[in-house]
Amino acid sequence: MPVCPGPATVVFDQTLTEYDFGPSHPMSPVRVDLTMRLAGDLGVLDHLRTVPAPMAGDDLIATVHDPALIEAVIRAGADPDGFAPSHGLGSDDNPVFRDMHRAASHVVGATVEAFRQVWSGESLHSANITGGLHHAMRERASGFCIYNDVAVGITWLLANGATRVAYVDVDVHHGDGVEKLFYDDPRVLTISLHETGQTLFPGTGFPRDNGGPDALGSAVNVALPPGTADAGWLRAFHAVVPPLLREFQPEILVTQHGCDSHRDDPLADLMLSVDGQRASYLALHDLAHEVCGGRWVVTGGGGYALVEVVPRAWTHLLAVVGGRPLEPDTATPDAWREHVAERLGRRAPHRLTDGRDPSFRDWREGYDPGTWLDRSINSTREEIFPYHGLDPMP
Repeated sequence: MPVCPGPATVVFDQTLTEYDFGPSHPMSPVRVDLTMRLAGDLGVLDHLRTVPAPMAGDDLIATVHDPALIEAVIRAGADPDGFAPSHGLGSDDNPVFRDMHRAASHVVGATVEAFRQVWSGESLHSANITGGLHHAMRERASGFCIYNDVAVGITWLLANGATRVAYVDVDVHHGDGVEKLFYDDPRVLTISLHETGQTLFPGTGFPRDNGGPDALGSAVNVALPPGTADAGWLRAFHAVVPPLLREFQPEILVTQHGCDSHRDDPLADLMLSVDGQRASYLALHDLAHEVCGGRWVVTGGGGYALVEVVPRAWTHLLAVVGGRPLEPDTATPDAWREHVAERLGRRAPHRLTDGRDPSFRDWREGYDPGTWLDRSINSTREEIFPYHGLDPMP
């Protein structure tokens, strides 16, 4: 991949780690701290200008979320012990914590700043790895997501003149919140590759879920079988994502990079390696340059193997955003591994690779209806491609 011909930024300050559901919750902010520390130790941040994260105001959040939800989040954060569960808050997934409105608003502000950086031309690529909270709905929190920062960012783009926005979600869970919020808006193409809802939260995201009556074909879902590994996942990605992006010709590409598709993730059943995930980052970078002049907004998302996966995956992601990908077999620095041992009492990986070759068989080489994977890919292509004037056949 060539060095990017434009500036790249990461929106971050340490207070973003205050989005914290507590020590027993899977989505610990330690994953963000370890990522930024590893990226810094490896020199990745030398090629990214770090931009402070502003706080989103209530009016900005209300462009997507009902005032009743915002009010509930404020009340919950003011008195966590006295809060009666409502609006998806106070559940095992979304326990309430002190000042949660402030913490969630900060994530939204960071993501919208990444959008502003790219749309204004100040940056060619911009990332907020604490963002990607794609399950939150207009009226309720869901799936570890209080506010939907991605949807607020896309809404901001549309209000500021964008007419074609593409959103690609590679989290292991269906990007249901973003999809639902733009389900009937033909200006927004949402593509989600995820473990099938037959076996995983939120239980949605099938090929027939293809957009509202005014936007048929604008919602794209690839529901993958449990156990899908690098070769199958990349086969599905390349069979669906590039042709649709090339046809849609977005003005800006927005991507969500939950790394819970990894085989070591405790909450899901796909079997990707860090090497396969890195291959998806490179592919999305190249597609941004091919279809929309390189304008690329990047967010994080899920990922619950806090030491083994998230820091390595997102360090690769930030390196791609900065235009200088790291070699897969790069060693993790001694100081970083020592920090992990001292802080968590755990042994950290010694290399950024899992030692896997992320090669795959191209869809054009033939479709095998005897496999669940190929039937899933074919179902999506048959459902969606005709709406875009594309031939669903290989």
